[in-house]
Amino acid sequence: MTKLFISTFTALLIFASCTQVEQEEMDMDYETQSIDQAVVVMHATEGNSVEGTVVFTQTDEGVRVEADISGLEAESMHGFHIHQYGDCRADDGTSAGGHFNPEDMEHGGPDDEMRHVGDLGNLQSDADGNATSDFVDSKLQLSGMTSILGRGVIIHAGEDDLESQPTGAAGSRLACGVVGVANPQ
Repeated sequence: MTKLFISTFTALLIFASCTQVEQEEMDMDYETQSIDQAVVVMHATEGNSVEGTVVFTQTDEGVRVEADISGLEAESMHGFHIHQYGDCRADDGTSAGGHFNPEDMEHGGPDDEMRHVGDLGNLQSDADGNATSDFVDSKLQLSGMTSILGRGVIIHAGEDDLESQPTGAAGSRLACGVVGVANPQ
């Protein structure tokens, strides 16, 4: 009985050691892993029907932003921002917090030198209420201290005027999504 106990205990120690080494190797791989693409699935806030996807892809010039959104008011402009928290639990999207602003700048447009990292400007919808956008943003990062991974993306009811502080007067939140690491497929 004692030999069986010692053998079982020894086997468990060896297994635990191997598992810990494998976990440490996986953790090191994750820490050094370069994220090339992230994705957001947009979900409508209560009472709205806006949905779609936003894909962020690392390029040599910055991060490419490709949005494909439906359910917007026809032929209208809608504020488009990365927000502080990747939290879409509130029915109205307010749990995502304010604009992502790690550099403590004033609100501005996507081409302004002084702006929040999360200021992406506006989405323009077509006659059917669909909006697509494809641009490269030099302030966005998928890694590092100002990474957008895990942050929220919000589409607003109104146009961002690119000036009003601190949000551009873009109005309520129509849709919310969280920036996640994309499947490399």
